[in-house]
Amino acid sequence: MYLPLRSWWVDDVVSINVRREDVMQPASALDRAGRRRSPATLATFHQGHAPHNKGQRYPPDPPTVEEIIAVMRTAGDDADGVRLRALIISLWRAGLRISEALALAETDLDPGRGAILVRQGKGGKRREVGMDRWAWEQLQPWIELRKTLPVGAFFCILYGSTRGHRCGPAGIRAQLHRTAATAGVRRRFAPHQLRHAHAVEMSREGVPLVVIQRQLGHAELGVTSAYLRGIDNTEIIHAVHERPTPMIPATARLTPDA
Repeated sequence: MYLPLRSWWVDDVVSINVRREDVMQPASALDRAGRRRSPATLATFHQGHAPHNKGQRYPPDPPTVEEIIAVMRTAGDDADGVRLRALIISLWRAGLRISEALALAETDLDPGRGAILVRQGKGGKRREVGMDRWAWEQLQPWIELRKTLPVGAFFCILYGSTRGHRCGPAGIRAQLHRTAATAGVRRRFAPHQLRHAHAVEMSREGVPLVVIQRQLGHAELGVTSAYLRGIDNTEIIHAVHERPTPMIPATARLTPDA
């Protein structure tokens, strides 16, 4: 008995197409919905290419209070803006690293005690930091909005199939950069600059160095001392700026005799 030619040809074409799709569409190249992902989202996209900023070092340059407030105002009142303001508050008033802030869970915040639990600090170290009352008031709008989203990371994705999942640092950095540019801030505005601002402000307020060390999560006191020496030159500038006027004998003259 012979199979109809058309039936055999169709089955063969289907099997060939299935095999071709299996080879050309590996599981890692598809998103959760089975759609083809952009090559830029794959880990191998930048393989073999050095980052454009490799070897470039940025000097410590903490923003002023006026600049930070300007960025927060420019962020807007939509969900993205409320989240960005909350993240700025966490980095600026608690001195968190960007990785520590994005790793926070909703249960890591204790507004009653004014404490934030950092479960995964640098080197995997766990610590608890404090944050002032004004900062908790500014954080409250995001806390209320976060309750309407799926359970997950405190600073989470707002839209799409990954709603409620942890935000990526690259997107946050880009959003900070765009908002700062719109606010007219004419300096680099990065997450770590806000951590610098936190350290400088605590030092100027007379907070003991050992408290600043524990707040920032530095392993040794010498690291904190060097950290502040590199970004806070207030004492040096003040001492030099307040030097007395140079004195000369009363008989001397600034202009030569005619």
